[in-house]
Amino acid sequence: MIRYLYGSELGAFPGLEGSMFTDRAGQFRDRLKWDVTVDGCGWERDGYDGMDPLYVIWQRPDGRHGGSMRFLPTTGDTMVNDHFLHLTDGVRIVSPFIWECTRFCLAPGAEGRVSAALMLGGLALGLRFGLSHAVGVFDARMVRVYRALGWSPAVLGTEGDVSVGLWAFEPEVRAGLLRKAGVSGEVADWWMRRAFGAGERLAG
Repeated sequence: MIRYLYGSELGAFPGLEGSMFTDRAGQFRDRLKWDVTVDGCGWERDGYDGMDPLYVIWQRPDGRHGGSMRFLPTTGDTMVNDHFLHLTDGVRIVSPFIWECTRFCLAPGAEGRVSAALMLGGLALGLRFGLSHAVGVFDARMVRVYRALGWSPAVLGTEGDVSVGLWAFEPEVRAGLLRKAGVSGEVADWWMRRAFGAGERLAG
């Protein structure tokens, strides 16, 4: 199932928190060979994790991490603006309607539908908060995965294996992601209500 948790809420789910940051180390340091920091606990964390981001996390039945991604408003510090301006021709992406999505991570052995469920959760988040786009730094080889899921980014720039892209939050994408994630719209709506209630759209 999908959980939407702010960084300040992760401590209430220690098994989920620990396995997420451990899986991030396995993916980004060990498999992708990115230059990331891993602490003595084996957790991959960076400064943006300390900014109380909003995580979209697939929680397995045993309570551990199955996949995740991290969102931050572009009106504050972001990875794209701080480190990857050369991939956007020097243009800073700053808007209350655009959030940054980074650290898309899958646990080892994750089911194929987990990627779709995470993308579905990200779409639901954007629609709920009234956003127009997500901007993300991602491994360029993921383009084929996003294409297969039916929600591809507009790639703004690529250098080596790293790309920056923009995803448009469009309601019509939802049906395909629901099908590929193998969940009903009612279940996806419940995930969102559990996190944010049934009130009106939240302000970004």
